[in-house]
Amino acid sequence: MTSLINKKCTPCKAGDAPLSTQQCQIYLHEIPGWALSQDSKSLERRISFKNYYETIAFVNALAWIAHHEDHHPDLEVHYNHCLIRYNTHTVQGLSENDFICAAKVNGVLGE
Repeated sequence: MTSLINKKCTPCKAGDAPLSTQQCQIYLHEIPGWALSQDSKSLERRISFKNYYETIAFVNALAWIAHHEDHHPDLEVHYNHCLIRYNTHTVQGLSENDFICAAKVNGVLGE
């Protein structure tokens, strides 16, 4: 299997099926720190920082990933932490793109 961090997001089409919970569990092994939502329709991670400056620097790195992958997370930005939530609206659940971006986020964190 090719490492998720080395893959590129590809557009999903209407009618594409979301990943099953079982498929998501397999991908989760490649992205430590991430968890599935209770309904398995989104991928989430909370990351803590020392201060606002570090939080915003991280958010800017996330924006760069989102722009280059054309796949955008929902973010909750706070003084010293950020909650990231990925899902693929087109499939109304999770696609490989969500896991690719999560792996790239982990790469920014040096994980």
